[in-house]
Amino acid sequence: MAKVKLQTAAEIGALIRTTRKKQRVSQAVLAGLASVGTRFISDLENGKGTVQVQKLLDVLNALGLGLYIFNRWEND
Repeated sequence: MAKVKLQTAAEIGALIRTTRKKQRVSQAVLAGLASVGTRFISDLENGKGTVQVQKLLDVLNALGLGLYIFNRWEND
């Protein structure tokens, strides 16, 4: 997957939903793989902005995704 610029919780949730569906994984299965509840997956995919960061990282890892943080004010 190419780098994708995400700036909102809704954009992160949409990416997670799209990736999950491409992998043909249900919310329940993903929740089990990431050791989180199905409610968390639903809230995350719906862009709820108060999700716990560690749980978000666990979900990304379960989907084979990573998080890249960069300083947007510095040039490479």
